[in-house]
Amino acid sequence: MSGTAEIYDAVLAPGKLDLLRSWVGEQVWFDGAVESLEQVTAYRFVDPAGEVGIECFLLSDGTRTFHVPVTYRGAELEGGEDALVGTMEHSVLGRRWVYDAPADPVYQAEVRRVISHRDTAADHLQVEEGSVTPSPVNIRGGGDGPAVGVDAPQVIRVISEENDAEADHPLIGSPGTLSGTWEDADGSHTAVLVVVD
Repeated sequence: MSGTAEIYDAVLAPGKLDLLRSWVGEQVWFDGAVESLEQVTAYRFVDPAGEVGIECFLLSDGTRTFHVPVTYRGAELEGGEDALVGTMEHSVLGRRWVYDAPADPVYQAEVRRVISHRDTAADHLQVEEGSVTPSPVNIRGGGDGPAVGVDAPQVIRVISEENDAEADHPLIGSPGTLSGTWEDADGSHTAVLVVVD
């Protein structure tokens, strides 16, 4: 298991969804109406050094589901200007710089580790209450693929539940993949979320 992510009962300005809507609306893989985007769920990983927050959102516009992993940092990521989603004020932690996670080396290393070790997402610790709950998304790494490349992990942005290798869709749970299962009002869903070469 990928550790325990600390979650604070904090006030954020702007809120996470407002920040994500603004950024997603500018991405080439999104062609919908940003105002219709709502959070379905999210899962987390833990930075072994305890410095960088990692949160991976599943957002829906009512017809499609989008995968948007981000990292939270207490200072700017050197060379990360093009990956900056925005900044927010956190009432407990102060200013946070929010980055598109695939461009962040901490995310890259952790998602590769989770896949390679067939690991899962982090549990959630509500800091003020001291209560721990399991990740709302059942994440599982598929193990090492046939080769380990040096390219950034390929985050699947527009989620497809198709599971057909002949149609160029990675098989759920196959080596080199990160798969997830989650629940929403329409039932249970399982899909590949990340692929590493």
